[in-house]
Amino acid sequence: MIRLRIKEIAEAKGFNQSSLSRAADIHFMTVKRIYQNPYKEVTTTTLDKIARALGVSVCDLIEELPGDTKPET
Repeated sequence: MIRLRIKEIAEAKGFNQSSLSRAADIHFMTVKRIYQNPYKEVTTTTLDKIARALGVSVCDLIEELPGDTKPET
């Protein structure tokens, strides 16, 4: 299972949803959905744009969790 760490990294770097959306040049609703669901499937293009905006590697945005199902939230 893959979990996106975008929200945590963005907040640590002082970004909110709006500022990340503008910096990465992606739609606000895309960022909002990622913030609400860190297990959301996203394109590699979106990951690349977010990584560049945050100044990190794409690999830093992804966390691999053991197992096939996402934890209950």
